[in-house]
Amino acid sequence: MQQVKTAVIPVAGLGTRFLPATKAIPKEMLPIVDKPTIQYIVEEAFMAGIETVVLVNGRYKSSIEDHFDYAYELEDTLNRRGKNELVAVSQNIANAGAIISVRQKVPLGLGHAVLAAKPVIGNAPFAVLLGDDIIRPPASNKPAIGQLMDEFHRTEKGQVALMQVPLTEIHKYGAAEGEKDLKNARSFKISALVEKPPLGTEKTDQAVVGRYVLPPSIWDILENTGKGQGGEIQLTDALDVLRAQEGLMGCCFEGERVDAGDQVGYLKANLLEALSRDDLHDSVLQMMRETLNAKTSN
Repeated sequence: MQQVKTAVIPVAGLGTRFLPATKAIPKEMLPIVDKPTIQYIVEEAFMAGIETVVLVNGRYKSSIEDHFDYAYELEDTLNRRGKNELVAVSQNIANAGAIISVRQKVPLGLGHAVLAAKPVIGNAPFAVLLGDDIIRPPASNKPAIGQLMDEFHRTEKGQVALMQVPLTEIHKYGAAEGEKDLKNARSFKISALVEKPPLGTEKTDQAVVGRYVLPPSIWDILENTGKGQGGEIQLTDALDVLRAQEGLMGCCFEGERVDAGDQVGYLKANLLEALSRDDLHDSVLQMMRETLNAKTSN
């Protein structure tokens, strides 16, 4: 079986939940502490062994592509000032791997965005990482997408990342029905996929989150997938066809997923990142205590 060497990251969304901040700045460039959100996603892919990342971009988002390039004027100025550590910070992400940008010319949904990468990827398996989902690695430091890649090679079937959520919350997600593999607690055999099941119809607590590893056979399926919920080409609909034709597995990954696509999740992502850093942990913890004490006493 071919190795997974390419990852698709759709970044063409409008980011309306973060207006007015995203009026002129792509939501993917909003910082989590001192790195843009998109950099955490790209770093996860490269850490897992991905060699090429394909950004599915939209108009007015060239700053994302620029971020992963060299910045000669900035780096030359820093060099002349003797700030070599900052030069390394700027250049490291440009040196991590190849970044290719393609356009999603019309916003027709996630399935359509993934399909835009077909001319680059061709007849090879690939990973998909969604930019709103930050997945902090477990103690083993194995990135979530790397766990899916391992399962893909083990089972030779497409993989979607699954996370257990309360039944009262499953309507916010794509839902995976099926059963866990008795021999592998992390493996889930999917029998059906439902995009955001209406309240009262819940059959599973396994939610699909933003990591996938897919075979090249998904291309033909996506090309023949009509508009679904919201009038968009839903990746979930195509995955359900792939499941029926070839089988589809869920990977109950290890790690902590944070939805950086809404305000509360974005704030949580910032706090978790700050608290994980030796240079910020104590100061941020003290700030949180002082803020909570002040609010409690008022």
